[in-house]
Amino acid sequence: MVDKVAIARRFIEAIPHAKALGLNLSTISEGEAEITMPYNPDLVGDPRTGVIHGGAVFAALDTCCGAAVMSHPSAPGATATIDLRIDYMRAATPGLNITTHAICYHITRNVAFVRATAMDDDRDRPVATAAGAFTVEGL
Repeated sequence: MVDKVAIARRFIEAIPHAKALGLNLSTISEGEAEITMPYNPDLVGDPRTGVIHGGAVFAALDTCCGAAVMSHPSAPGATATIDLRIDYMRAATPGLNITTHAICYHITRNVAFVRATAMDDDRDRPVATAAGAFTVEGL
């Protein structure tokens, strides 16, 4: 039997941009993933405020969504982003890590659907939310 969770973990850990952003896959299970991005001054979008650039938040959400798809019991293998919509709710608090959480809630033969949230320490007020569609590719 294929251990999809282990495959997804190895895949995410091998992505060059994930390494550059310091992404840490903290939790992964069947169709669900959580990734933490540590605060890094090199990722600041506006030096006056110290707020992490939205592109880094986007990359963390995209990677987390892909991990959730890959670990889903109905997903046969790899995945790629088809469409990902991000709603930025507020600036992340400077100095705090950002944690992304994604759930793959539906899979068809060709497409997986995912929802995700990016948060800092204030779990009641998300930094951003995401909704996306990802390919479902065979092993």
